[in-house]
Amino acid sequence: MSQNFDSVLNENRVFKPVPATALGFNRWHIDSLEEYKALHAFSINDPAGFWGAEAARLSWFRKWDTVLEWTAPDARWFVGGKLNACYNCVDRHVQAGHGEQTAIVWEGEPVAPRTSHAVAGSKYASEPEIRRLTYRDLQTQTSRLASALKSLGVKKGDVVTIYMPMVPELAIAILACARIGAAHSVIFGGFAPTAISERAIDAESRIIITADGGYRRGDIVPLQKNVEDALALLTNHGHIINHVLVLQRTGHEPPSKRFSTGDTRGSTVMHWWHDAVAQASDACPCVEMDSEDMLFLLYTSGSTGKPKGILHTTGGYLAFVQMTARLAFNLMPDAGQLFWCSADIGWVTGHSYVLYGILMNRVPTLMYEGAPNFPQNDRFWDIIERHRVTQFYTAPTAIRTFMKWGDDLPAKHDMSSLKLLGTVGEPINPEAWIWYQQHIGKGRCPIVDTYWQTETGGHIATPLPGAIPTKPGSCTLPMLGVDAAVVNEQGEVIPANSGGLFVIRKPWPGMLRGIYGNRERFISNYWGRIKDPKTKEPYYFSADGARRDEDGYFWIMGRVDDVIKVSGHLLGTMEVESALVSHPGVAEAAVVGVPHDVKGFAICAFVSLKTHWLKAHSRNPDDSLRQELKEHVAKEVGALARPEHIRFAEALPKTRSGKIMRRLLRDVANGVEKITQDTTTLEDFSVVARLRNDDE
Repeated sequence: MSQNFDSVLNENRVFKPVPATALGFNRWHIDSLEEYKALHAFSINDPAGFWGAEAARLSWFRKWDTVLEWTAPDARWFVGGKLNACYNCVDRHVQAGHGEQTAIVWEGEPVAPRTSHAVAGSKYASEPEIRRLTYRDLQTQTSRLASALKSLGVKKGDVVTIYMPMVPELAIAILACARIGAAHSVIFGGFAPTAISERAIDAESRIIITADGGYRRGDIVPLQKNVEDALALLTNHGHIINHVLVLQRTGHEPPSKRFSTGDTRGSTVMHWWHDAVAQASDACPCVEMDSEDMLFLLYTSGSTGKPKGILHTTGGYLAFVQMTARLAFNLMPDAGQLFWCSADIGWVTGHSYVLYGILMNRVPTLMYEGAPNFPQNDRFWDIIERHRVTQFYTAPTAIRTFMKWGDDLPAKHDMSSLKLLGTVGEPINPEAWIWYQQHIGKGRCPIVDTYWQTETGGHIATPLPGAIPTKPGSCTLPMLGVDAAVVNEQGEVIPANSGGLFVIRKPWPGMLRGIYGNRERFISNYWGRIKDPKTKEPYYFSADGARRDEDGYFWIMGRVDDVIKVSGHLLGTMEVESALVSHPGVAEAAVVGVPHDVKGFAICAFVSLKTHWLKAHSRNPDDSLRQELKEHVAKEVGALARPEHIRFAEALPKTRSGKIMRRLLRDVANGVEKITQDTTTLEDFSVVARLRNDDE
């Protein structure tokens, strides 16, 4: 069936690129729409020439023989080339004389009494823990950890499971694996023991790197305990973890409950990080890796079935993320920049745009351990002010939360250091885009609304800040080298402003190479649905619906299962949600479909309100406000999109990466008594219970 979404979002504001000098940049890497269009055409028509030039920006032990070998759906990029990811992020900078430059700026969540290393201008009565690591520091520490891992039997081709808080040692662990040719499989520190055991079994991992705990909103997340609980589950499944390496971060366990290096938990030997690293050599050269050797696995949770281990290889991924990071964020070494992506490294955003893409471009990257609302709701703005962050990259769900907390919080802080803002994770509502631009960027910072997935490795559609005019809510045009289109089920490109399926028609270097251990799922999930109508070669299908407007701009409308068929019309949930969020009293909204005797399906909206707006206008979340919101949607979108039901919620159920779990809302809206879906990624299950009790 053709996915012709009714395109109803009425958004026509356009923001022209800001001159680089007006923001303090020396220049933009690409500074006109004409230059972008010429480069994009070159990248599609001559991929070998374009990607060969991009790959040449990396350091290779042996240059490739062929840029691309492609037999759909299998790609081999930079065939015959040899390189190492850690070398490209760390060692080459040291060898080029940049060893004393800052690579990572880290801030912990807890605050402590002021010390001599306090950052000037802090508005706190106490000071967070701050560490700065140079490229030479990273080289030494990754070498020592790599030597320690080798002493524990880790070798090239093994998979090392990493389950850690957002501390510098997480970056060191990832780079140490890459240094010796072991693939890393990072698990977000918010996951439970079951998720750890499932992923370790699937990855055939025999070693886990963790910490005794991490900090989150002032509490300690018991990471080591979760790993030990996972060990019991793994044993029950006949899977043995040989070694667990534990970083002492919190020291929250009393001495009687701690272990000594060499103690065992069943068949698993426990090791303290500090003991293992103290006796390890810092002379550990980077291993030569084939361009197509596995760099990492990263597990994503689908709506059904067990998590998928997305497999990325070395050469293509590095070439793609160094380019996308450089162009989208205008990264320039030695230009006084400090880049902050607020994502956890446990997600692909953290892999690509906290670590690999930023370090390769020799721009300092900021890591923050904790939550945006600890100890106060303005923690992010305080961090930007104190550290003088120049590029800030966060999620729309965080932006909507900041909106809910009020305009006064960012207004208290001097964020004049900011030169560029970015969003990632899901489509951003136009009103959230405008708030971000006005209250954080002060009307001067360009916003790069990036669209991509774990599977794509990096940005596949995004504005380039010096070249592409922006429209709030649109990820604009394809990244260089990406041949994207909106098509119907037959693979035919559809007319402008008609909704369809977002596909990529040609291979790109950052693309996934498979689902670990499951070839059939790799083909069926991504390559089995849409084909070139002439050649019958499969297209990569993102599982997202989209439309493309008269300027060629992409508007992502959400997952294809996030559409509602109302009276024969398919409505994208994002467009109805955008209309709701444009109401001044709405902070966040999520829309799902419920069965309707006449319409087939009706719209049920879950709405989180701005508490300060309610107080200021003496309003309550009542039937009067429900009716007002319904009429507001009808006015903004059309009568067809008027919600049948509106349910108010203090919070919406989200994954730990901040994405709204609409499938759970669907169950709640439809009165499902027992939740049987996978909820391991859910941040707070009590949110679902509260929603059940708040019916219209």
